[in-house]
Amino acid sequence: MGKYHLIAFFIGFFLDQIIGDPYNIPHPIRFIGNLISFLDKKLLGDVSTGTRDFQREKRRGVALCVLVITITAVVTAIVSIGAYLIHPYLGIAVEAVLTCYILAAKSLRVESMKVYDALEKGTIEDARKAVSMIVGRDTNCLDRAGVTRAVVETVAENTSDGVIAPLIYTFIGGPILGLAYKAVNTMDSMVGYHNDRYEYFGKTAAKLDDVVNYIPARLSAFFMILASFFGGKKYSFRGAIKIFKRDRYNHKSPNSAQTESVCAGALSVRLAGNASYFGKIVKKPFIGDPIREIETADIKRACFLMYLTEYLCAAALLMIWVILWLIIRSV
Repeated sequence: MGKYHLIAFFIGFFLDQIIGDPYNIPHPIRFIGNLISFLDKKLLGDVSTGTRDFQREKRRGVALCVLVITITAVVTAIVSIGAYLIHPYLGIAVEAVLTCYILAAKSLRVESMKVYDALEKGTIEDARKAVSMIVGRDTNCLDRAGVTRAVVETVAENTSDGVIAPLIYTFIGGPILGLAYKAVNTMDSMVGYHNDRYEYFGKTAAKLDDVVNYIPARLSAFFMILASFFGGKKYSFRGAIKIFKRDRYNHKSPNSAQTESVCAGALSVRLAGNASYFGKIVKKPFIGDPIREIETADIKRACFLMYLTEYLCAAALLMIWVILWLIIRSV
């Protein structure tokens, strides 16, 4: 089974590199999102009227996490294990497809390059519209540098929770653990907000996301630093280390600035700073030093750094598997 899992894992890995998320085809993350939306309405409902019980909302937020993770894991187990019981090759095929769905490197690059193309060939309005599809901040007031900075930050942050973390969890526990992780990540993106509706209901999802990303975020930063070393003259290895050490906690999340700081240092640019969300300015510390002005080509550089980080992590995981296999054989 271990051999089949390894084969399926790398088939899924390369499928993501080649095709990414195919459009107009049912996607398990969309099903998870629909499940979260359904439970959100059932467990929290309309909070605009009546007296609110915040402790009750917190308890129901815990219930949301338990239900979403359990349903996701059970359904994935039935599908993937059932496929293997029918035939090993069917199991490999199903696991490979699910692995491809879990990883997001290709789709992250595609969406980022849409913004790059809009900046290079279109108008600033086109670029603002494109970047609004991948960031949560207000984009209607961003200039070219602001749009570029938003994309680079998104690529850097999602290198951890959209690429490396799901890569590691799927390698360890197959699609069952991989999709369970994606369920946590999706819950955080949907209900983990500090606003009037989700302040209490979404607290568990937000905290759980911090926990499951804690180690992967730091491993992502490590591999991204290595990537800056192997990436060539366009990247500063020393800068990546320096800014990582100094700015890795310049974010309200304990994890987000881990890779953002490495990317900022590697590109010799300054990221983050104040941003507008739902019409309100949110004050944020800067990450990195403005050694040079950010430019649209940094979007391509950030994507290349993301891919190289993923390859280095995948190579390390394969090496670990081979070492463990050799140890088991020698016992």
